[in-house]
Amino acid sequence: MWRASRTSDGLGGWVETWAQVSTVRARISQPSAAERVIADQSGSTLTHVVYLRADAPVRRGDELRQAARTFKVLAVFEPSEPGTYLRANCEVRQADQ
Repeated sequence: MWRASRTSDGLGGWVETWAQVSTVRARISQPSAAERVIADQSGSTLTHVVYLRADAPVRRGDELRQAARTFKVLAVFEPSEPGTYLRANCEVRQADQ
């Protein structure tokens, strides 16, 4: 799991750097058609749903990287039964070459 941090560049702008903060196990699945429609209506691009352990320190804006794919976390949800798993709605992007 990767997280961005911003630091001032001293000229009024920001420099964004990405650092790996932890390794998490996950199950990646495709969203249902209904989930995609809801995401489209809200202006988001939902390409994958990622299920993680309940204690995974994942938050919106993080990246989950797997080989040549990078999953940008759009939102993180805890199910109605606390402590079972986290669900992260993600958008897949090609990794920078």
